Amino acid sequence: MTTYTPMMQQYLTIKAEYEDAFLFFRLGDFYEMFFEDAIKASQILEITLTGRDAGGEERVPMCGVPYHSAQSYIETLVSKGYKVAICEQVEDPKQAKGVVKREVIQVITPGTLVEGKTIDNKSNIFIGCAERLSEQEFALAYLDVSTGEGNSFIVEGGIKGLFQQLQAYNIRELVVTEELKLVLQEQAANLGIVLSIENEEMEEGKASKYLIHLPKKCCGAAKYLLQYIEKTQMRSLSHIKPFAYTESKQYLQIDANSKRNLELLQSIRGKDQKGTLLWILDETVTAMGGRKLKQWLHQPLANRTLIEERLNTVTDLIDEFFLRDELRELLRKVYDLERLAGRVAFGNVGGRDLAQLRESLRQVPAIKEKLLESNKEMLINLANKIDACEDIEDLLSKAITDHPPIAIKEGDVIREGYSKELDELRYIARNGKDWIAQLEQKERERTGIKNLKIGFNRVFGYYIEVTKSNLTNIDSSRYLRKQTLANAERFITEELKEKETQILHAEEQSLALEYELFVKLREQLKEYIPRVQQLASLISELDVYLSFAVVSEKYQFTKPKFHDGKSLKILGGRHPVVEKMLNKQGYVPNDCVLTEEKNMMLITGPNMSGKSTYMRQVALIVIMAQMGCYVPCDEAELPITDQIFTRIGAADDLASGQSTFMVEMLESQNAITNATERSLLLFDEIGRGTSTYDGMALAQAMMEYIHDHIGANTLFSTHYHELTALEEELQRLQNVHVSAVEKHGNVVFLHKVKKGAADKSYGVHVAKLANMPQEIIDRAQTLLEQFESQQVGGAKQEKEEVFQLSLFEEEPKQEKISLNSNEQEVIKALQKADIVSMTPIEAMNLLYQLQQSLKN
Repeated sequence: MTTYTPMMQQYLTIKAEYEDAFLFFRLGDFYEMFFEDAIKASQILEITLTGRDAGGEERVPMCGVPYHSAQSYIETLVSKGYKVAICEQVEDPKQAKGVVKREVIQVITPGTLVEGKTIDNKSNIFIGCAERLSEQEFALAYLDVSTGEGNSFIVEGGIKGLFQQLQAYNIRELVVTEELKLVLQEQAANLGIVLSIENEEMEEGKASKYLIHLPKKCCGAAKYLLQYIEKTQMRSLSHIKPFAYTESKQYLQIDANSKRNLELLQSIRGKDQKGTLLWILDETVTAMGGRKLKQWLHQPLANRTLIEERLNTVTDLIDEFFLRDELRELLRKVYDLERLAGRVAFGNVGGRDLAQLRESLRQVPAIKEKLLESNKEMLINLANKIDACEDIEDLLSKAITDHPPIAIKEGDVIREGYSKELDELRYIARNGKDWIAQLEQKERERTGIKNLKIGFNRVFGYYIEVTKSNLTNIDSSRYLRKQTLANAERFITEELKEKETQILHAEEQSLALEYELFVKLREQLKEYIPRVQQLASLISELDVYLSFAVVSEKYQFTKPKFHDGKSLKILGGRHPVVEKMLNKQGYVPNDCVLTEEKNMMLITGPNMSGKSTYMRQVALIVIMAQMGCYVPCDEAELPITDQIFTRIGAADDLASGQSTFMVEMLESQNAITNATERSLLLFDEIGRGTSTYDGMALAQAMMEYIHDHIGANTLFSTHYHELTALEEELQRLQNVHVSAVEKHGNVVFLHKVKKGAADKSYGVHVAKLANMPQEIIDRAQTLLEQFESQQVGGAKQEKEEVFQLSLFEEEPKQEKISLNSNEQEVIKALQKADIVSMTPIEAMNLLYQLQQSLKN
């Protein structure tokens, strides 16, 4: 058995408690890693792997990073899904007996990283906790450790629904029990979500203040999460607010698939913000406002009164152009109050942080005054909610210097006049240095040595330095030798020695007292955290309102109107992102009118004509309106929508082994299962991932089910022109098409939605636009003409259909075939059927019925 040195034994003991983390073990000016940690970290961080004698026969693998630049290395590890345990020296090495005592002071994880260059200030970093309530139900609690914002809600849809929500909120780390981890770990690994184990809940007494808004079944997840954060962060959680509870009825529900399909926060192609609705709407000037905007995008309102309050506030700001600009200029000087409050609570706030807090608070009285001067009801209401926190600003102005240094132990953080004792010590130290300068001049005059100087170093203190060529000029009875150099001698006098003690003692005491005063101030500020957080919330709301006003005016958006019915009327609607991409040139606006009597729309038209864009713009207008923003159209009269479901675009899920068609069916199933009559459904080209008849049958069945059983406002696009016949059968269905014209053998897309069904698909023309080889175009055109000529009574006969019918032709009489009763009934039905006059849909339904009869 290897006997390691005491220091290495200490390392191994601590490492055993943090096996799932890289242990940054403080040795002097470095954080060192050993054994497997060192091997792995050296590869990930691209740093040199060395070794250290640790008492065994072989050297132990070792690598390290300087403590003063460790943050960037920590961020790299955390960004790759690892955890880092920071192990510090917790006693003075000079006073230690034996091995210096060390303890882990914090564990930094993907969900608890609160500072660094890689953090997007306008994005939350959420850590979540899931508790399984039943096979199909989870309680999910999540919070941002840096801002203290927490939320909780019930997730339906089992494990799939849980991971959809984790992706929607970009939750990078999920806390679960050991038992639940076994169930979730494979899918979590595929999605890059770190699972952390916590098997204990925070005790009720400590947790109760955080749970006051939560129903009982959400409390467990919140308590597990709080316990994990307390264990890993090992510091005050005083900035964490009570968890909010999201009830589905309060907000417009948009599932993760729909958020992705509509590109609300992330572009499908580029995986970045450009080309998203957020890209259009984000004109915020503060980090807090940017995060608030994302929260509103995630959860648009479903309460008409609250929506109209937001819209009226935006209207007031649009009307007040000069006020709007003045407010935005004031907000530009406001730092991230939420994260500053978090740093105060965590105890890692510095002098510059408090100077930023002070500068931010100095803007608030002017912001409040501007709002009150507007004489606008909504702005005055907002102003009256604002606590200017003038007492906090006054305290910081008295305590903190104008330009404090980064390090709080360097001095010059506490303002003169804040502490009488500190001022006296500084006076002694400052005047002492002046006295030294005067003594140097006096000694030069007394000795006649012009290059005599008085210096200082930490080893020898103050000294008088005389070059060897001038030693004969000094009074040896006054000058006591202190140090000999190659070309000079250093001396001390009784007078200088006495003053040295005063100066050094004053400087040392001054720095110690200043740090003590700063810590006391920091603790005092913790009492004000809730007020600062409340102010931050209101400032961030104002920033979002201003952003909405700016984009509404910039892009000529319109104020929407709401009613309590189901009808939806959008005149001159535009897709805001596409319009911006086109720079307003060539974008064709379109109407969308769904009435109580006709609230389903079947959209036909060629590829590239704009069917998907048309459907998306309707959804985006609804979302923007319920966020409280003006919308891109000439006129909008909207119902309150409770949920939006989309099935748009082709995508597979290779990680789960699901094909494009399976993903399409699962998304459709989710929509149809959960939609209500107050929902908005968008289905684009359902059924194209399978055979023609399969796809057409599914599309028709879904339309019939939505029509008969759900009654939701629905937009349904298709290439199956045969489905347009359903307008005669489904009372609330209306046909529209995106128009195109053919000129000189080429197709021209008009991008205009008109009533009625499209006459053809123009697929060959689209291939031509894509520069497909001419030989293919010519052959396709020939085949198309052949297929179109195979018509009986105006209905196209697919070869598959002809082949199916040929199976039931009578065989020659000499061959006797024994038929059972079902087969005989099928033949009779076929003989009676008037196939020539049937529509393709009717023929397909008949074939399906006959096929089922044969199976029974």
